[in-house]
Amino acid sequence: MRVLFLSPRQCWPPQSGAKLREYYLLRALALECDVEYAYFSEANASAVSPEDLSFPVSVHAVPKPPMYRPTQLLQGLLGPWPLPVVNYTAPAMQETVRRIASGKQFDVIHLDSIHMVRYGAMLQVAGSNAFIVYDWHNIESEAMQRYGETVDSLPHRTYAALTARKLACLERRILRESAGHVVCSSREREQLLDIVPSARVATIENGVDCAYFARPKDSAASSSASPHFIYVGSMDYFPNIDAVTHFAQHVWPAVRKQTPDAKLSIVGARPVPAVQALSEIPGITVTGTVPDVRPYYHDATASIVPLRTGGGTRLKILESMAAGVPVVSSTLGAEGLDVLPEADILIAEPDDATRWATLLAELATSPPRREALASNALRLVRERYDWPILGQKLVRLYREWLQKPSR
Repeated sequence: MRVLFLSPRQCWPPQSGAKLREYYLLRALALECDVEYAYFSEANASAVSPEDLSFPVSVHAVPKPPMYRPTQLLQGLLGPWPLPVVNYTAPAMQETVRRIASGKQFDVIHLDSIHMVRYGAMLQVAGSNAFIVYDWHNIESEAMQRYGETVDSLPHRTYAALTARKLACLERRILRESAGHVVCSSREREQLLDIVPSARVATIENGVDCAYFARPKDSAASSSASPHFIYVGSMDYFPNIDAVTHFAQHVWPAVRKQTPDAKLSIVGARPVPAVQALSEIPGITVTGTVPDVRPYYHDATASIVPLRTGGGTRLKILESMAAGVPVVSSTLGAEGLDVLPEADILIAEPDDATRWATLLAELATSPPRREALASNALRLVRERYDWPILGQKLVRLYREWLQKPSR
């Protein structure tokens, strides 16, 4: 099977949710298929090589174009394409895709999110007979709508409403026209089928490398003298910024009142000033980039995911579970995961400070409760969410679709 894998991001090093999903699915395809991988490279980052990835793949790096320039903003507001697509439209990528496609016939063109839609359209116009498949990291119109409901700025809310409508129109179109779609959860699959019942949509969940995050055999759970909670995520990503700032300002005081010696580590790259400022709150540490997140998981009493906006499924929850750490999450944070509240995970809504304080105090004082939650969750991720299992599922899916081209 010959696959052209087009991505708006650089998957190596895999240090965010989107990069992790891309890296492990790309690896699964490359181990069994002939794969060409073209992506937008990041400024000041080394180009990805096959040696970095440690699996056989032909790599084509294209410099990521500047974004949110006045001309792009104008096109996104007044033109037919939404701004998230305009931002990733670049002549250099068009030329790279054209050159790759002219030298090889592909069976599948894997577009890693709707941001790359114009390259799929370009190949269709050029007469490519390959299956064009979208990997939906999120339902982008839904994520944009949620963003608009969270921000206070009127210009940002207006932009979000307009862009969400444009994204929804584009999503409806590609659901009708493309050969297939891969989503992260059954909830998203049902939502897309409600829009276009004839679309071919399959679920390939987000996953975790269980072996990588496994707790060392000689490591006891939560070795900290004081209760230690963690939040993990890229700290320049709006849903993470919103989650930690709201939690620190509106929930953390109640947690500290009930558990005075509690500590919170906010672990993630590129913390914006609003996140950095949280280190001034007693008990909170903002780490910035860390060389290895696993020691933070293995030292934690619990992992918190108090998300109020965003989409997709959260790899931070799966990582916590694979590391043997109990998770307390908002309903939205755990959205799309096949978890059982009170058995695999604890749920508290972002504005319910009393419940957060109660649950975290319970975990801080009850080792049996921590161990039961962690054990159930670890069993779940090993059976259902390990990346090798999900990668094989994707390869089988593409082969089945090629054998049955009609929906």
